[in-house]
Amino acid sequence: MDLKKGFQFEAAHLLPHLPEAHKCRRLHGHSFHVDLTVSGETDPHLGWVMDYADISAVFKPVWEQLDHRYLNEVPGLENPTSENIAAWIWSAIKPKLPLLTEVAVAETCTAQCVYRGG
Repeated sequence: MDLKKGFQFEAAHLLPHLPEAHKCRRLHGHSFHVDLTVSGETDPHLGWVMDYADISAVFKPVWEQLDHRYLNEVPGLENPTSENIAAWIWSAIKPKLPLLTEVAVAETCTAQCVYRGG
C-alpha cells in the first residue's frame, strides 16, 4: 500500500551554474509542492500503513528550513534544482521515516521531479 502526503512551501532561489542569460539563473520564486510517499503493509488491526500525522511531524522541521527562505542559503542546497531539493529532503527525513519510498517536488503545476532514493 502507498500513502501520499502533500505539503507546500514558498521559497526563492536561483540556479547558479546556468548561463547568465538563462531565466532560472536570475532570482525568482515558486510555490513548491512536495509529495512524500510511504509504502508498507496495512496493519490489520488499525487498518492503515501509518498515521498521516506522523508523516507531517517528520516533515515539519524540514519544511521550516525551506518555507519563505532563499534556498541557495540553506546548507546543502547551494544549487537548488528540483532534483537537488528532492534528494536533500530524502536525506533529511529517510532516517526518521523508514517507510519513505518517494519524494516528489513540483516547482510549478506542470513541472515535477520524483526521487526514489539512491
